[in-house]
Amino acid sequence: METAPRTAAATVIVAIDGPAGTGKSSTSKAVAAKLGLGYLDTGAQYRAITWWMLTSGVDVEDRAAVAGAADKPAIVSGTDPAAPTITVDGADAAGPIRTQEVTSAVSAVSAVPEVRARITELQRSIALTAERGIVVEGRDIGTTVLPDADLKIFLTASPEARAARRSGELKGKDASDLAATQAALAKRDAADSSRKASPLAKADDAVEVDTTDLTLEQVIECVVTLVEEKRTA
Repeated sequence: METAPRTAAATVIVAIDGPAGTGKSSTSKAVAAKLGLGYLDTGAQYRAITWWMLTSGVDVEDRAAVAGAADKPAIVSGTDPAAPTITVDGADAAGPIRTQEVTSAVSAVSAVPEVRARITELQRSIALTAERGIVVEGRDIGTTVLPDADLKIFLTASPEARAARRSGELKGKDASDLAATQAALAKRDAADSSRKASPLAKADDAVEVDTTDLTLEQVIECVVTLVEEKRTA
């Protein structure tokens, strides 16, 4: 697959991977903002194409149908960490892609090789032409999308911590809510890690950061330090 050449102005490309609930999005946006870099939420792109499939009447359980439609929607991602945007065929999709319907279908759609090939090409193009450098978050960035990224980070956390974060603030949440969320995360992990096309995995040269016992600010500072060390190396 051919990709656009990296521009001389791109200062650093940071790949941040990990499963849901580890703090990828909050950390990535904050790090990008602190360092004056662009930010790309690759998961939003998979959600966007899933939302398009659902609203276009494509059976998301029919892999052939999904594959045949993979190149149809025009997906555009804004990379301002203060206000990341995503549009599908010119329409703002930031809200619609976060529905439970999309969440339930995104693993099936994103497992289709034609979808991954299309979205991977889009992600590489955005990252390699970023004028300020960029922080790219996802599940296969360091292993597949940007294997030559300047810095690769893999965020982890205990299942309990991830479930609590995904459920929101602990106040008002009972044990059954958290148990259900933890089960849903485990199911998503299994689907993402076992798919044949670009499974969720830690790159061999990635720095692992366990966020279980860290505050968000501590995680952000840890990653900022890693990036600054790479820049000055």
